[in-house]
Amino acid sequence: MTAEGVCDEAWDGAAIHAATALLPSGWANDVRVSIGPDGRVADVATGVAAQPGDHRAAALLPAPSNLHSHTFQRAMAGLSEARGPSERDSFWTWRAIMYRFLDVLTPDEIEAIAAFAFLEMQEAGFSAVAEFHYLHHQPGGTPYADLGELSARMAAAAVQTGIGLTLLPVHYAQGGVDGRPLAGGQLRFGNGLDRFLALHARAREVLRDLPADTGLGTAPHSLRAVGAVDLAALAQAAEGPFHMHIAEQEKEIEETLAVFGARPMEWLLDNHDVDQRWCLIHCTHMTAPETRALAATGAVAGLCPVTEANLGDGIFNGADYLEAGGRFGIGSDSNIRIAVAEELRQLEYSQRLRDRARVVLAGLGQSAGRNLYERALAGGARALGRDSGAIAPGLFADLVAIDPARDGLPGLSGDRLLDGFVFAGSNRSVTDLWSAGRHAVRAGRHVARDAIADRYAAAVGAILGRI
Repeated sequence: MTAEGVCDEAWDGAAIHAATALLPSGWANDVRVSIGPDGRVADVATGVAAQPGDHRAAALLPAPSNLHSHTFQRAMAGLSEARGPSERDSFWTWRAIMYRFLDVLTPDEIEAIAAFAFLEMQEAGFSAVAEFHYLHHQPGGTPYADLGELSARMAAAAVQTGIGLTLLPVHYAQGGVDGRPLAGGQLRFGNGLDRFLALHARAREVLRDLPADTGLGTAPHSLRAVGAVDLAALAQAAEGPFHMHIAEQEKEIEETLAVFGARPMEWLLDNHDVDQRWCLIHCTHMTAPETRALAATGAVAGLCPVTEANLGDGIFNGADYLEAGGRFGIGSDSNIRIAVAEELRQLEYSQRLRDRARVVLAGLGQSAGRNLYERALAGGARALGRDSGAIAPGLFADLVAIDPARDGLPGLSGDRLLDGFVFAGSNRSVTDLWSAGRHAVRAGRHVARDAIADRYAAAVGAILGRI
């Protein structure tokens, strides 16, 4: 195996033996999971001994999918935490910094950053990612000779790391809800509808030779960036997962009310047949009726609690949404900190701080850790259109082995094991990670870490010298 292509490694035929594992039927002990050459679970046996050559795990879980990422922003970590000149820093002041940052990135640097972010996702326990990919063109907006140049860079980074990739080319056509033209950093994103459709078709070609668990979706960026006509055309024509930002910022609410006479979520649900193939990102500012209406659609709310906290976006109405039967998954968004446990922890803690209560996102007598983890599994798999989310024959072998003792949490079992991981653990607990059977993380370390980390460090050094 080399850093040039974890995806290219031949299947080794080994099985996994776990002291305990979370199966669809619940916790089981002495579990042996066999993986087929197609990267899917071939067999699950319980109450059996390990066989020679088996990979050993303390605890084996289905691995969640990361349903929302902008990988290039990983290299911004630490660059936007100084107070600006305005009286009140916000998402909008952060966005101005982000636009200046992305305006210096080269394709080689974008690929190096993406590979490192994908690596960190796997070391954190994510087996797959939906890359919300809106960085398409050269600085100033001139397309590359290959319209899919940067889509190809995302694909190359996925091959280097072995992560399961669902690529979401993003349509971004205007500078605000009122239809004003793109400006500044937005020019690297921009396309008219026809050129976006050509870019999307090129992305399909780029992904053609990647593993069978690779997916392609469509992502109108937001009501700020895509007009009503384009959104209707994409919603009608697109196949596969359909993702968009919505109700993230209070300013967005104000602009949408001014233009459409309705709030973003209200307008969307009134004008589109939102269903289970939709993933709506953030959904931070929803009224109670909007919360219940979104839950009834079967769509997935894409929550990114660490980024939402970092940007000061607000608190998702989680308790009411889950009570109404809503589905959610988690994403790392700006990638300022990539950690499965911390996303779930931040989600629950935000509810506790708002409601001044404990164990909010769990039913009576339930474990918050398990409830959050299993819901994120199901929501992430649905948002990526991925056959995963459980340890069961026929599903992709998206698996994560954890050992909370590595975080000073020995002796935990059953739901307490997940509670310990989510509320007191860290990425240190992750010992192994399989993405569709590709054993990318071993003993807590990605198998291609050294080469990928070296390229990332060189890229960041060059970028910092230019900003």
